[in-house]
Amino acid sequence: MKRHGWCLAAAFIALLIIVPLAVVLASVFSPERAIWQHLLEHVLPGLLGNTFRLVVGVAIGVTLLGVSLAWLTAVCEFPGRRFFSWALLLPLAMPAYVTAFVYVALLDFTGPLQTGLRELAGGPVAFPPIRSAGGVIMVMSLALYPYVYLLARNAFLTQGRRALEAAQSLGYSRKAGFFKVALPLARPWIMAGLMLALMETLADFGTVAVFNYDTFTTAIYKTWFGLFSLQGASQLASVLILLVFALIAAEQFSRRGLRFTQAGRHTRMERIVLSGSHAWLASGFAAVVLLVAFAIPVVQLLVWAEKVVAQDFDARYLGFLWHSLLLGGLAAALIVVAALVLIYAQRQHDDTWTRAMARIATLGYAVPGPVLAVGIVIPLAWLDQQLIGAARNWFGIDTGLILQGTLLVMLPAYLTRFLAVGYNPIDSAMQRVTRNLDEAAHSLGVSGLAMLRRVHLPMLRGGLLSAAALVFVDVMKEMPITLMTRPFGWDTLAVRIFEMTSEGEWERAALPSVALVLAGLLPVALLMKHTEKS
Repeated sequence: MKRHGWCLAAAFIALLIIVPLAVVLASVFSPERAIWQHLLEHVLPGLLGNTFRLVVGVAIGVTLLGVSLAWLTAVCEFPGRRFFSWALLLPLAMPAYVTAFVYVALLDFTGPLQTGLRELAGGPVAFPPIRSAGGVIMVMSLALYPYVYLLARNAFLTQGRRALEAAQSLGYSRKAGFFKVALPLARPWIMAGLMLALMETLADFGTVAVFNYDTFTTAIYKTWFGLFSLQGASQLASVLILLVFALIAAEQFSRRGLRFTQAGRHTRMERIVLSGSHAWLASGFAAVVLLVAFAIPVVQLLVWAEKVVAQDFDARYLGFLWHSLLLGGLAAALIVVAALVLIYAQRQHDDTWTRAMARIATLGYAVPGPVLAVGIVIPLAWLDQQLIGAARNWFGIDTGLILQGTLLVMLPAYLTRFLAVGYNPIDSAMQRVTRNLDEAAHSLGVSGLAMLRRVHLPMLRGGLLSAAALVFVDVMKEMPITLMTRPFGWDTLAVRIFEMTSEGEWERAALPSVALVLAGLLPVALLMKHTEKS
């Protein structure tokens, strides 16, 4: 394939990503008066208030947890530090909606904790309601803090004690040095992790559905499947996508004019040794977070799964597992190929236009799943009507729906949503392949696809496998796109969890949840391996 061929392929992939986003945004400029009037009067005020509280609460929660734990494990020495440095990533393996239904079951009015407290007290006891904004914020903070923790820890590791020593040389105390020097230096990494956490918060559907906490994602689903109004869902989706882009723009604006650099050589510095009560407080804090965010939910899931496995596990579960594995495998293969095309196009023709196409193609990760589901279904529904009309006019046959209700709806949505997840590991691997190798291959008469096959692919094997594993597990855990676009009867493990939790069947939701947690351990293991190498 020649250079212009790679660029055309990259442009086609970027176009596939742009179409659903453009379709959703176009609905802003062609509103239906009746729909907007209903949304403005009865829907949007509550959704905006709930979403604002959720975003602010999660931002505070993940920042406090992630930054404090990152500082302790990167800069300080205390009992269990080596264990906690990687174990605190384990909550990434637990889907937020799984953590949600575990804690709703444990802490609700009829749950074992409140029931036990009432028995001990001999009457009613005051207990904060778990089905509230505070409950959602707590669960999502526990599920998403590893994004901030991972990136902030990398920042603090590069600083070591130098930042504090520099601050102390200026007359600051150790505490003041952390806030005046170390924390501002780590700001880009902290903000990157925070943005990832907030994108996941805005995109979340399963967690807020468990808590009956209405946000834009639940409203889009209810409008589409409850009111049977795809146009209304599109109107809500357009508002949500504008909020997402506004959040991105605000973060970029906040960094305007700031410059960050790392002074001096990067050498491994001695950690601050905590002693006495400070050491055990640090260990206790890390242990409590790990216990609440991962250990308790996992143990409870295993207990529930053991109770129902005999009567609930049947041939249907093989179908749920097969559908999940098939969707994950197909999406991983599609996304790895698309990401490789984008990266190789830049390798062959690295100009502003090609880089812009790659940037556009990876924007989908910032867009919530329900928005992408709406953006994919609307153009495919139009295309379906054209194909049906052509078949009727040309061949005199009534084909019925051709594209809708098939995997051809789901896979483009997955491609748009998770291309960035597959792109980054492959791009990192490609950056380590020097141009000298390309020149040596050219001198031996190897070019084009032959160079990709014989030179680059063997060297990219680790990045390709990492990308495929991350995408595979993300697709298996993904709920809103699967729930809203799947073919009739095409249930997955994630859909099974949603159905059981919607009916309050916590124990029956445990079995598919355990399977998803085990699958989620794969990318976490990759992250741990990468962290240890670093």
